[in-house]
Amino acid sequence: MRQWTQPDFEDNTKETNLSSETCHPRRKFVFIKTHKTGSCTAVNIFQRYALFHRLSVLMPTGGNLLAWPFPPAEHDYVHTPDEQYDVLLNHVVYNKTWLRSKFPEETAYISIIREPSSQLRSAFNYYSLLKLLKIQSQNPVQMFLQDPWKYKHRSEAYFDFCNVTWDSTRNFLSFDLGYPTEAAEDKERARRYISELEADFTLVLLLEHLDESIVLLRRLMCWEVRDVLYDIVSKNNRSYPYKSYSPTAEELANLRRWKAVDYLLYDMFNSSLWRKIAAQGSDFFEELRYFREVKKRVGTFCHSSKQRSHPPSLTIKASKWSRQFAVDAKYCSSIQSKEIQLGKYIRKRASTKDKKDRSVMRVASNVLRIVKGLPTVKYKAQA
Repeated sequence: MRQWTQPDFEDNTKETNLSSETCHPRRKFVFIKTHKTGSCTAVNIFQRYALFHRLSVLMPTGGNLLAWPFPPAEHDYVHTPDEQYDVLLNHVVYNKTWLRSKFPEETAYISIIREPSSQLRSAFNYYSLLKLLKIQSQNPVQMFLQDPWKYKHRSEAYFDFCNVTWDSTRNFLSFDLGYPTEAAEDKERARRYISELEADFTLVLLLEHLDESIVLLRRLMCWEVRDVLYDIVSKNNRSYPYKSYSPTAEELANLRRWKAVDYLLYDMFNSSLWRKIAAQGSDFFEELRYFREVKKRVGTFCHSSKQRSHPPSLTIKASKWSRQFAVDAKYCSSIQSKEIQLGKYIRKRASTKDKKDRSVMRVASNVLRIVKGLPTVKYKAQA
């Protein structure tokens, strides 16, 4: 895996945004990194921005996971001397009360979601749901969708260490954004909660419309085009037999009933995205075409330069939406990195060592513990 070296910060104070006369870059933001939604691709943008501008990131004391499903305990994250934070980027379930206690009022809240049926296929593969649900089929998603309620007693996985029931087949997206599993049937409560989320969040990106989402992000945050480019190759792309399976109309109808809250969530933020885009004016789609052209040029350049010992730089000339900027080997490495080692840098700056005993257990690893009949644990060291 290619790792990004720490960037140079000599020119951090120079504003380069063409729209800086009318807006100021927002440098306080929380990115709720949801599961199986393309968040690894999206978080790279926020990690780069935080590093380049030397922002104060609320980081886990150990490893790369901050907390799940509750807010982190005081010993789970690196404390700054003044307890002031600009950014949060890790997996954490949205908890409005806790986040408002750690971040200032002007903080932008951002997340990413995905069409629920494609998210289900990805979850089936990543969380070993064939084992959890005891499905023996070449296409377990197809079998599951014929009657999701048949598997409810298995899909509702109980996590002992936090006394929480979680269902990776049902309203997984909503759970990451703070909606409880046990309220899956309460449509009115779900509608009220999702409306509150729409008011809380500056933007929720949609994986199916990622370019549109990113261009809107750049405008709302008053950032540079060079800040929001992302790699043309997916960061976390896995292959599995049923990845491209298209459910039948009957199966989709079952899924819409089973994942009713997730579909309410997705439909709400899909409408919200296009409403916000419409408010940007006609030149939004001109910038979208420009963004895609630049992304393709930069991606092609970076991937073709990988094998060169002394790759040249690429100059992206100034446009209506961006000042001129150069793309070099360091920039290419940054957008191609699957994981920027933010934790190591932040802990070093805070004079805090990585405490391995505080590394939070991945949800997928705990699911396998459930399959084996073992209790779930918060930290890897407890396994």
